Formats: sequence, structure tokens, C-alpha cells
Amino acid sequence: MDYFSSDIGNLIGELAKLPGIGLKSAQRLAFYLVQQPQERALGLADALIKARQTARTCECCCTLTDQPLCPICASPARNHRVIMVVENTRDLAAYEKTGKYEGVYHVLQGIISPMLGIGPGDIKLKELVARVTDAVEEIIIALNTSAEGDATSVYISKLVKPLGVKVSRIASGIPVGGDLEYIDELTLHRALEGRMQM
Repeated sequence: MDYFSSDIGNLIGELAKLPGIGLKSAQRLAFYLVQQPQERALGLADALIKARQTARTCECCCTLTDQPLCPICASPARNHRVIMVVENTRDLAAYEKTGKYEGVYHVLQGIISPMLGIGPGDIKLKELVARVTDAVEEIIIALNTSAEGDATSVYISKLVKPLGVKVSRIASGIPVGGDLEYIDELTLHRALEGRMQM
């Protein structure tokens, strides 16, 4: 038996498709949104549509942005000689929240996972290698401590080390199997400070 009109039911169904949103959360969000003034709902809809239309990857680091270069890559205040390699934009945001890292990033847009059919050619590795020039001094690998993260880290090290660049990996203050986006800023900072050369 349907409890809601088809429009509200459709809204709940769409919200429930979002990651981390179950049916009850989707219902709460839907009820909240439809009870807001129309301008607020339209503002949310417009922001979503505009972000979807303008979203692209940074030409340098491959993170999500709406400009050719993201604000980090475009900033002359950042240390462009140090590149931190992360799996996704959420991990980049987690490190940025620490306020302690002054280098730039490279977002792989995934990690090597043979079980899921993701190989080295499916992530942004060739773009990383293309960024390694004489001006780059260090590559910091900041991937999750999982079997796939470890394998991807070793693969990156073998790709980049022959180019004469120091390769390090964040220290293991981060629990095995833990996702960087859920780790607190202090732990992330300590992991960065305790990185080891590979």
C-alpha cells in the first residue's frame, strides 16, 4: 500500500539512492524539503543542476572542480614540488581539513582492484607520471590501508621511483581498512608527518 503521493514517493526513492541514505533518512529529507519555502527548494535544485553541468576534472590533479584548474593547483602559495596521491576528492578534502599540508594533490579516481576489474589503465596513473618533472621532489602516497590500497601504492612507487623522485607513504596511524574521509584531522596530520620513504 502506498502511503505517499507518487511525487513524494518518487522524491523519497531518488534520495534513497544516494550513498549512506537509507529509506528512513530519505523520508526525513523529503518531508523536510517539501515543507521548505519554494525559493529554498528551487535554490537547492538550481545548485544541484548547475554543479552537475559545470563539474569537470582539474586539468592538473584530476579532482572535481568547475574551472580548468582547481583552486589548489592554481594557487602559487602551494608547494608544487610535493604531490600527495589520493584515491578520490573526498580524501583530498579530508587532508585539506587538517590545514597542515601545503603541497598539491593528484586524485587517482580509484585504486587498482582486480576483483572489480579495475586495472592500472583505469585510474589516473599516466596523468601522475606526466606530472613528474625535475621540479617535483616528492610523491606522498596517501591511500587507504587495504589490500587494493597497498597494491596501488607499490605500483605507483615502481612507476615513479625510476624518475628520480622521492616516494613516501603516510604513516600507519590510520586503521587498516579505514577510509580517509572518516579519519579525524589530528590522525591524518600525524600520519602525514610520520610518512616513510618507499
